[in-house]
Amino acid sequence: MSIDLEALYTDLHQHPELSFQETRTAGIAAGHLRDLGLEVEEGVGITGVVGVFRNPSTGSGRRADGPVVWARADMDALPVEELTGLPYASTATGIDPAGHAVPIMHACGHDMHVTAMIGAVERLVAERDSWSGTLVVLIQPAEEYGAGSRAMLDAGLLERYPKPDIVLGQHVTPLPAGIIGVRPGPQMAAADGIRVTMHGRGGHGSRPHTTIDPVVMAAATVMRLQTIASRELDPQGVGVVTVGSIHAGTKSNIIAADATLELSLRYPDDETREKVMASVKRIVRAEATASGAEVEPEFHTEHTLPPTINDADATARVTAALTRVLGEGTVIDPGMFTGSEDVSWFARDAGAPLVFWFWGGVDAATYAAAEAAGTLAASIPTNHSAYFAPVPHPTIEVGVTAMVTAVREFMA
Repeated sequence: MSIDLEALYTDLHQHPELSFQETRTAGIAAGHLRDLGLEVEEGVGITGVVGVFRNPSTGSGRRADGPVVWARADMDALPVEELTGLPYASTATGIDPAGHAVPIMHACGHDMHVTAMIGAVERLVAERDSWSGTLVVLIQPAEEYGAGSRAMLDAGLLERYPKPDIVLGQHVTPLPAGIIGVRPGPQMAAADGIRVTMHGRGGHGSRPHTTIDPVVMAAATVMRLQTIASRELDPQGVGVVTVGSIHAGTKSNIIAADATLELSLRYPDDETREKVMASVKRIVRAEATASGAEVEPEFHTEHTLPPTINDADATARVTAALTRVLGEGTVIDPGMFTGSEDVSWFARDAGAPLVFWFWGGVDAATYAAAEAAGTLAASIPTNHSAYFAPVPHPTIEVGVTAMVTAVREFMA
């Protein structure tokens, strides 16, 4: 009996889990993979799941004749309160790493990623007489932290499982359902998450002259940081500096001692990264000096993600195969996304080529109407929005077909 993929998707959507807490999701994915005949191990990189299908079977520990393909899907959700109004909308809550109670939602579509992967494996197993090789399925935790792939690799992924000849992955996005977006070379930007602590001198709100106010210091810094992208980088290039969080103080009549800013930095290459990082540090230190700070600001890198770079030859093969299967005009070049991913670590550590593509999750008629009205940005929710939810059909079917097609392109 075939797996009810729509039921799987809606169940995962209703039960999202935060990064490195995906025990229920991992258990469901592992159960399906076992039922399909894969060798499965759970807890690889805290909550990660690895499934291996050797075709033809050669016994545990040996590689089947033919290539090794790693196919990856991520499974964590976000601390977002869902506002879609769907009958299967999430009402889940959880505890974040700081100990705060937060709402949880699959606001980035990772529930769809897991669903499509399970469906793809089901079809590949059913069609095993027409291909040979080793399929390694990675159900990865904590992509939203940029830490899940590293955790799996640090747990011995390359030493314990067949090494890949190719790494494949896909991501649902607000394109029309039925459309695939993929390009050779840079597909997604590199990123750093930086926490900056600016030190002032606290005191009473009625006596600001006796203090060094870190709120004013931080406010000036936020505004000046915006000039990096607008005035220091080539306007034809890519560079993003976002201050996503700023915290200082506890009460209106207390001037705090410190202020903390959390920055998200995005760039296409190492050269731009070095320029942006140097500019951030220069501006932060200069604003602290201008405010009379007596203690140097502190910088802490919370995560670093490499650029997602698609191998040109492998991408050309996948593009041609997807076009043959899905039809002319269904595969487009979406341009480089300034979002970031940690899937690249798998390919980089293995020394293998990567192909990572996007597939649409928006009702095609809805998308076309918004495009005609010039309201795409306002009316089509994007990833990480409280309103983001791919339509189940044909998103599931296209995601399954895309992964199956790409895997088979590299199998003997």
